[in-house]
Amino acid sequence: MNACAISLTHVTRRYDNAAALDDVTLTAPQGGVLALLGPSGSGKSTILRLIAGLEPVDEGEIHFGEELVSAPGRTLAAEARRVGMVFQDYALFPHLNVIANIAFGLDHLPRAAQAQEALRWLDRVGLSARAGAYPHELSGGEQQRVALARALAPKPRAVLLDEPFSGLDPVLRGQLREITMSALGETGATIVFVTHDAEEALLVADRLAILKSGRLLQEAAPREAYDHPTSLDAAAALGPVNVFEGKVESGRVLTPFGAVAAPHLPEGAPARAVVRAEAVELAPGADARVIDRRPHGAHDLARIEAKDLVWRALIPARLATGESVSVTLQPAGAFAFSV
Repeated sequence: MNACAISLTHVTRRYDNAAALDDVTLTAPQGGVLALLGPSGSGKSTILRLIAGLEPVDEGEIHFGEELVSAPGRTLAAEARRVGMVFQDYALFPHLNVIANIAFGLDHLPRAAQAQEALRWLDRVGLSARAGAYPHELSGGEQQRVALARALAPKPRAVLLDEPFSGLDPVLRGQLREITMSALGETGATIVFVTHDAEEALLVADRLAILKSGRLLQEAAPREAYDHPTSLDAAAALGPVNVFEGKVESGRVLTPFGAVAAPHLPEGAPARAVVRAEAVELAPGADARVIDRRPHGAHDLARIEAKDLVWRALIPARLATGESVSVTLQPAGAFAFSV
């Protein structure tokens, strides 16, 4: 399949003089998964279109391995890039049945070989019995699997997935994600996976790129991005955080719930303390009060109050609303950034 690293170097893309993507540099590792995480309008889908060759870059370069595929004035045609795509709405051909949809990109093979290869991929995604069905006769999950098989059948060197599970219920979403990532892993192709779901990004990624308003906030291994965010926005992209604005005193930012270390910031400088909800540990005491709580898996997501400041905390279910508590901030989930 000849998978290759995909690198964007100082890439900018503008629409009507507004930058949808602004000076972005990142790399999808060869044969690995790069997850693009961010809200709507962050530039995720623009990156996919640029990698696929559906649009030109206005500045910067895109390389597949050593091959330059995009630069100002040069855009290698999409069909020459050997890239498969799975769209959010699956984009199956409504007038073709399942087997014909998958065989669509196999016209370089004899007709009998096209059908044989399409059936092999249908079997791989567990849909052999639906070969003669049409897209409107399939469930959303079945359509997703057909779209995946169609993308993989031509043996692409890269596969681009644009929020492929966003319209599915949580249980089916998890099941199909496992099927999809297993099938993709067997191909050895380089994967670029777009999502707005932080948990999904952390689950699938070898590298994680966090975007906002067309700019890259951070690119790192998932654990590195979670444990060492480079900004408030990067931290907040991966889960609920509490924020307190103060100033650096003796290498710390003092909050009503405890101190957050800030050894890298100048003494007396304005700063934001950012604390993940799971880093707020509570026990019976007198530092704060639990004012509300809601079930959140094995724990409760609670709101706690001290000195008119309300924060969120993941707490043991045994703590009750109205209870007075002591608060400990765990350093591993507490960060300080300059304002």
